[in-house]
Amino acid sequence: MRKTGNVVQKVGSWAFIIGLIIAIIAGFWPLGTIMTTILIILGLIVGFLNVTGKETNSFLFATLVLVVMTSMGGQLLGTIQYVGGLLHNMFSAMMLFIIPAAVIVALKAIYALAENE
Repeated sequence: MRKTGNVVQKVGSWAFIIGLIIAIIAGFWPLGTIMTTILIILGLIVGFLNVTGKETNSFLFATLVLVVMTSMGGQLLGTIQYVGGLLHNMFSAMMLFIIPAAVIVALKAIYALAENE
């Protein structure tokens, strides 16, 4: 019999995919309260459900690089004529999605370290 996988992991995976798609689409419009809230909630879901203990270090390193690059890249690319504002909005939306996930994973890692002592 074939295993179908854990439902929680599937929810976390879908939340990640949907969050990235929404972040990219959100770049075409100014971020409003509803879009910001949706991205933050999806980021929290990803942080709680999608990252396991052995993936923590890789995830935190990748999010660190992504946040630094989107912050600096968003400012730099924001100066490009015609598409700069669009790229800046996309990177801002990505950060709104990724940062809550990184905060949750970092807190879980700190808790795991404190628990082991």
